[in-house]
Amino acid sequence: MGKNQHVVRREEGWAVRGEGNTRDTSHHKSQADAERAARDIAINQKSEVLIHGENGRIRERNSYGNDPFPPKG
Repeated sequence: MGKNQHVVRREEGWAVRGEGNTRDTSHHKSQADAERAARDIAINQKSEVLIHGENGRIRERNSYGNDPFPPKG
């Protein structure tokens, strides 16, 4: 399983950053563009996308990994 991808706010727009990385993977003008880029990476790496709001708090997360189906419980 790869690194989770975070969509975070920057001064000039939005960025995608791999979890634990010190540098952004890519920069985008809109949050939607950053979400698409993060989703593509997460699908390729079988990981999660964590979308942060403008306040920096996680507002949504989507998994593209090896989720059990049907879910346990």
